[in-house]
Amino acid sequence: MQLIRYPEPETWDAILARPVQQMAQIEQLVQPILQQVRDHGDAALREFALKFDNVQLDGLQVPLEVVEVAERQLSPELKEAIQQAASNIVTFHSAQRQLPEKIETMPGVTCWRKSVGIDKVGIYIPGGTAPLFSTVLMLGIPAKLAGCKEIVLCSPSQHPAILYAAKLVGVTKVYKIGGAQAIAAMAYGTESIPQVYKIFGPGNQFVTAAKMLVAKEGIAIDMPAGPSEVAVFADDSANPAFVAADLLSQAEHGKDSQVLLVSTSEEVLIRSMQEVEKQVRELPREDFATQALDNSKAILVRDEREALDLLNAYAAEHLILAVENAEALSEEITNAGSIFLGHYTPESAGDYASGTNHTLPTNGYARAYSGVSLDSFVKKITVQSISEEGLKNIGSTIMEMAAAESLDAHKRAVEIRLSELGV
Repeated sequence: MQLIRYPEPETWDAILARPVQQMAQIEQLVQPILQQVRDHGDAALREFALKFDNVQLDGLQVPLEVVEVAERQLSPELKEAIQQAASNIVTFHSAQRQLPEKIETMPGVTCWRKSVGIDKVGIYIPGGTAPLFSTVLMLGIPAKLAGCKEIVLCSPSQHPAILYAAKLVGVTKVYKIGGAQAIAAMAYGTESIPQVYKIFGPGNQFVTAAKMLVAKEGIAIDMPAGPSEVAVFADDSANPAFVAADLLSQAEHGKDSQVLLVSTSEEVLIRSMQEVEKQVRELPREDFATQALDNSKAILVRDEREALDLLNAYAAEHLILAVENAEALSEEITNAGSIFLGHYTPESAGDYASGTNHTLPTNGYARAYSGVSLDSFVKKITVQSISEEGLKNIGSTIMEMAAAESLDAHKRAVEIRLSELGV
């Protein structure tokens, strides 16, 4: 990690820059894959599985009996942990349901809004070096709670925990395909895989590029995504060992991840960096973490206000406030995917089991995007009902505005009804 002391605000953009991704070049590689799947369906998926993953696929769908067997392959302890995490996620996301509230904007004019689950959604779970069964919970549970009728999961990994989690949360069908071609299959549909209306889930830069490209064609996606990241604000009360562990929990995701440590105390910065050097050597994924640390910064700031301004400028995916007055300071945070308060709230709690969703905006998108929630899986449809009295009350307003916009048919739609009512 690079130590930076008292940077001036005009240098923040350069200091806080994420690792560069050549997305334009990646999109040029991904576009032909999307086109092949669009044109040739299942045949293209089999071809890409052989080309990229060295896998000869007979059927694309994971048979039901394989999903059933997966449960028996997991230890009782892991199944209990998955069930506990699922219960907490259900509890948190169930509370996000909103009953329609009818609002009478004026006598006889009533408006409300209802939530309707998106009929068909797709979930992508990458293969890679870690079986992300936790993401199955994070996406499948709110999809089911929202009332989505069809939940399709694509993953090149057939890890038993992924299959068990898929069954637990009510995934409809599981397909054993990955990469940009999986995104294409869900976006366009093939002979075996149904087209979905919205695609969720993390992935490498090729998956991300595929999601961004299909989004340009009108297929909804959860959010723009990039490598995982965490920012930690630590004051004198922070435990350097805790801080280091939190930084490394994100650094181990991959070499293109980034972590940021901000403090008003140089002693805390130095001791935390020493702990990072010590703890990273104990990690099985030391190589990934070490490369991520090359992208990372430890920043000494003058005071709390400067720290908050810098953190809001960074807009971290995960923000840990390892400070005494954490909850009060969290009110000052306007840009973050998810906030973790105090010394005993590790970021990994949100990744797995506290109940909040771990699918969050990265790469600064937290300035404008929220993380996944129940709302991500529903559409909001407005409804209005106007009585005869209501039309008499609001009619002149509508007609006056329609006339001013030279939209006579709009005006007449009200006028003809008022005439029928004798007005």
